[in-house]
Amino acid sequence: MIRLHLLAVLTGCFLDMCLGDPHWIWHPVCGIGSLISRLEKWLRKRFPQGKEGELAAGTWLVVIVLFTTGAISAAVFAGACFLSPYAGFFVESMMCCQMMAWRSLRTESMKVYKAFNMNDVEEARKAVSMIVGRDTKTLTGTGITKAAVETVAENTSDGIIAPLLAMTLFGGPGVFLYKAVNTMDSMVGYKNDRYLWFGRAAARLDDICNFIPARLSAVFMIGAGYVCQFFYGLRGKKENPYNGRNGIKIFKRDRFKHKSPNSAQTEAVCAGVLQIELAGNAFYFGKLYEKPTIGDAIRPVEHEDIRRANCLMTVTYLLALVPVLILFIIVSL
Repeated sequence: MIRLHLLAVLTGCFLDMCLGDPHWIWHPVCGIGSLISRLEKWLRKRFPQGKEGELAAGTWLVVIVLFTTGAISAAVFAGACFLSPYAGFFVESMMCCQMMAWRSLRTESMKVYKAFNMNDVEEARKAVSMIVGRDTKTLTGTGITKAAVETVAENTSDGIIAPLLAMTLFGGPGVFLYKAVNTMDSMVGYKNDRYLWFGRAAARLDDICNFIPARLSAVFMIGAGYVCQFFYGLRGKKENPYNGRNGIKIFKRDRFKHKSPNSAQTEAVCAGVLQIELAGNAFYFGKLYEKPTIGDAIRPVEHEDIRRANCLMTVTYLLALVPVLILFIIVSL
């Protein structure tokens, strides 16, 4: 069973790399998102406005969403295993494939890169607006590029390494529960007037669940920085855009320059490896939020950094898969 489980993880990751998330197939995260939206409306009507009422409503949201997601995913997986171990393998592989975000993150972020290659700044702005939460209407070309790079860096943890860890340790139902936590945070975990108290439980749970994965992701990304630096150096070009040592330096210095204890972990490594400055002030929902910068402007940001960030993300992913592959080989002997 352990061998089939690890094989399901590797198979699911391979399928995600090849297929991604076809738009014509219903995605479970859409169902989780719909449940969250409906529950928010229902709970707000049944709890009083104000700090205490909204905290209670938000806590019940977390409890109901996790129970529902866990119960359904566990029932589907258990039912498949009851039919046959191979049916369980198939279902778990598909669960893994649907919860991994490498292909979709690369595809959507590279749309920004391709728009820049066609000198279409408005199309690049439209593309980046689909993958970031900040306001993009006033962003310059540099701002658009930075937003895309930051999203790739941050979601290397949230969308790839954290689901991979949850899947490996807790199976299909475990990765579904992680995605439920992550989706709640992305929908109600904002520190604005509407969600400051209602989304507090979801945001705190997301911080807890991502504490270890974010730091593991940073470690793998540092390794990826050295790998990218080495292979780029084989080209014989004078200037290398990757610098693994600088990735370590900026990680140590800037990994806590974010209100979230986790978000700047991989962002700091990415900024350091690429030798650019990320983050800084940004508009969200029409309001300016002052944020510290991450990294040093050793060289100016350019749209090629979107492709480089994707290379860094991909190598990070491959390095994270190595322990899973080794474990699979060991249990197969």
